[in-house]
Amino acid sequence: MNAIEVVHASKIYRRFGHKKQFATLKSALLRGSLIRDLKPEETFTAVRDVSFTVPSVCTLGVIGRNGSGKSTMLKLVAGITKPTEGTVTVNGRISALIELGAGFHPEISGRENVFINGIMLGLTRKEVDERFDEIVDFAELRDFIDAPVKTYSSGMYMRLGFAVAIHVDPDVLLVDEVLAVGDEGFTHKCLDKFGEFKRRNKTILLVTHSLGLVERFCDQALWLDSGEKRGEGDPKRIVGAYMTSVERQEERFLASTDAKAHVEADEHRTETPQGPVDAGDDATDMNRVGEGRWGTGGVEITGVTLQNDEGLTTHIFHTGEPVTLRLTVRPTKPIRDFVFGIGIFNAEGFCVYGTNTDIEDHEADLLSGEAEIALVIDALDLVEGTYKLDVAVHRRDGAPYDYHRFLYTFRMKSRVKDVGVYRPHHHWEFKGDVKFRLKT
Repeated sequence: MNAIEVVHASKIYRRFGHKKQFATLKSALLRGSLIRDLKPEETFTAVRDVSFTVPSVCTLGVIGRNGSGKSTMLKLVAGITKPTEGTVTVNGRISALIELGAGFHPEISGRENVFINGIMLGLTRKEVDERFDEIVDFAELRDFIDAPVKTYSSGMYMRLGFAVAIHVDPDVLLVDEVLAVGDEGFTHKCLDKFGEFKRRNKTILLVTHSLGLVERFCDQALWLDSGEKRGEGDPKRIVGAYMTSVERQEERFLASTDAKAHVEADEHRTETPQGPVDAGDDATDMNRVGEGRWGTGGVEITGVTLQNDEGLTTHIFHTGEPVTLRLTVRPTKPIRDFVFGIGIFNAEGFCVYGTNTDIEDHEADLLSGEAEIALVIDALDLVEGTYKLDVAVHRRDGAPYDYHRFLYTFRMKSRVKDVGVYRPHHHWEFKGDVKFRLKT
């Protein structure tokens, strides 16, 4: 038997504006529908014709961008709202960790709120009494349980709501991004509780932005985009497809941003250097100037591209992949004094790496026409983040022909969320009485 069955479900909301569509609820009901008679521009479709099933004893992860319809779908399954079209069927007792602490009264104590909230979620008073100590200990609120809820911090409030909801012992558990309700220790307790639910053959529907959690914890994955189903199936396959889609959107955004920045810099181009021009200079000196373009114009940089190992121009790379930084240049006349430089900076303006042809012993001889220069990096081992490029062609004394400062952006992606800027190749070794277990 399927625990959840969603068949051609759609949810349409009315857009609210200055114009009132209905004078009263009575007039709306007499007209037959709150939605049907509205013009298309007066409605918003949060979920559009979505169908899927969740078997009993299955954990389904729902992923997608903000505004993709994930939370709306969860509310449809929870019965908080009804579908405008289609059907949603749930077999078994539901507990929804969606709006934690909904129904808590701020003026009364946590103890009283536990009983009220537990009964609202379907427990009897006796059942709440039997689970009370476990709920309070799980929420780590033993010293504050008799204080009014209005004196709780937001984290305490959310932890208590989570603890009550998780101890309802449902057949179907609905979870909507609630793993940020406490510190790291409490998050691990939540994950352990989910693992316990899986071992007890419960059905879990999990909405989250944590793609790693979906891959490790879920049996199936559902990808929603703009209210529509884009994919369903194996978590690794669905997460991979989703990440590819996100990267394509980021690629388009970065390309348009770079183009705009280059046009603006070209319009405000000056001949006087606004700061140091040598990509090999000290990083503190490099940080004294902002984005822009300047130079005397003896040589012009006509093109800058970043290419992957397939030779395709892109702004998105993965840690450890090869990257080629390619410059196209054109002199106004033949010259013999020239240096090509490239610098990589992180989003905070810290110089990650800088080099040029002169300091790497490439002595200039002659530049007589259009040319292409490429810096080939076999493996760019930067951690995940946004980075900026400096590119320049200048004389050996540093005087710039054409200097492009922070006009090109690229992003590094990584499944490992480490910190810093550089990720060296490495592995871990362990000896003695030490064990690890797979994260859940």
